[in-house]
Amino acid sequence: MTTNANADQNELDKFGEVAHRWWDPNSEFRPLHDLNPTRLAWIDGHASLNAKQVVDVGCGGGLLSEGMAALGASVTGIDLSEKALGIARLHLYESGHTIDYRLISAEAMATESPSLFDVVTCLELLEHVPDPASTVAACARLVKPGGQVFLSTINRNPKAYMLAVVGAEYLLNLLPRGTHDYTRFLKPAELSRLCRDAGLEVLEIAGIRYNPFSRESSISTDTDINYLVRARRNA
Repeated sequence: MTTNANADQNELDKFGEVAHRWWDPNSEFRPLHDLNPTRLAWIDGHASLNAKQVVDVGCGGGLLSEGMAALGASVTGIDLSEKALGIARLHLYESGHTIDYRLISAEAMATESPSLFDVVTCLELLEHVPDPASTVAACARLVKPGGQVFLSTINRNPKAYMLAVVGAEYLLNLLPRGTHDYTRFLKPAELSRLCRDAGLEVLEIAGIRYNPFSRESSISTDTDINYLVRARRNA
């Protein structure tokens, strides 16, 4: 295993404890299951994943990784949670996909394999690491010149706090209490600055609308809560 200071052991332990429920669509990971098809379609619509070399940073149990593999991408999934990666590898026996799962940090992977990938995805990770700038910079180093980086996180404002923390964790019990630390949320302008500092050109910022009752999601212009950033490494 290659570790890095840009990891919070409490976060790794927290997700490791529930990793065995990663592929249960009605578990703590229900929102990820509901959002995955929408985000996957959005990424594929811009990057045409078939036959592309892709690295999924913070892949967890492999939801997005398997979705991209199903669309024909050659996927490497990296994470620092041994338990989550164990579940991801185990699920390959059920799905039949071929994915290279590795226990390595984004920073170490970028040092080992710079400019290797056509596409880099990093969804729902930035709000869980101590230094998101380091993660964004690693993503920029991993992607080929001209390649695209796809990021997602949660906005930092009162509305996001009420819905993503109070609503999701305390009222609707969609997520375990303590899943998110509001102080680690990033405003779109802040994430855009991190991208520019890393040599990435921000091409698009899109919101994600999610109805927890109907379990439907869609891409929207509302970035108040969950949002996506699409960026390109300058050639």
